[in-house]
Amino acid sequence: MAAIVYRGVLTQEGKDTFLLGAHGETYFKDDHIWSGYLFHWRNQRVCGRYLPQKEYTTGKPIVLLWPDVPAASAPYMELYYNERLVKYWASSFGHNAINVAGRIFNFSHLLNENEVMTPEEYFYRPALGEFAPSPNNGRFEILPNGQAYYDKFGRSFMRSIHVLRVEGIDVQRLANIFQNELERIFAAPVNPNKPEKYSEFNFFNRSCTTIIRDGLIKYGFTGIKGVLPRDFFVNAASRLLVLEREQPIKVRLFIMPQLKVPEAPYSQVTPLFNPINRFKFRQLPKIA
Repeated sequence: MAAIVYRGVLTQEGKDTFLLGAHGETYFKDDHIWSGYLFHWRNQRVCGRYLPQKEYTTGKPIVLLWPDVPAASAPYMELYYNERLVKYWASSFGHNAINVAGRIFNFSHLLNENEVMTPEEYFYRPALGEFAPSPNNGRFEILPNGQAYYDKFGRSFMRSIHVLRVEGIDVQRLANIFQNELERIFAAPVNPNKPEKYSEFNFFNRSCTTIIRDGLIKYGFTGIKGVLPRDFFVNAASRLLVLEREQPIKVRLFIMPQLKVPEAPYSQVTPLFNPINRFKFRQLPKIA
């Protein structure tokens, strides 16, 4: 059953925080609304629903909020280059993910991070419960009692995200390509010594970047190259802007700036390692 979505203005009155509906309804008044939401969206219209995960201090389901904006009408995909997280060496090169008409496919060396997510969860999960950084070290930690702090809340609060948006595609065919990739990942033999890892993961040909790259090539966007997240993103942007002149697609580049919160330092853009992509980057339209 789909979760119920509530809409209203994010309101704070004294110690009470809630969504105020169009006819005076109040939603989430008895729940813990994350301070990051209040800092960025107080007195603004937002959507909200409950997540199945529980908030550790209250034991209640976590409240997820996100901006109330119109849904896209054109069939689209968005390729994301997420800037690197300065707290983690494994994030030294940043990360790629892809959104196909509201289904965000994420690929990783960790099995549980190979998933399809809604945009509101991918971008705006609160730093509460298991999504929060550990209060002990500000990073990932699983306590001796089993309580997990994955430090994996909304990506928009953790880092700036560079976006390559392409409209006018066959979203079902593209989504099927990446759904098949997920099925392959979970059908792969499990390494008994590292059961939490994707056993076929390979930095050069089975990574968050190369799985997406090969999926786009399989779809028909030929000529895209790259192994590292930002190099691939720039190369894909350059190539798709060329294909825009040959195919009935519309291409746009922009950046979603990080929504700074105390739980995460500012992210950092990674350098372009391939000189060809440095040249291609200088030829791209200025990113807003």
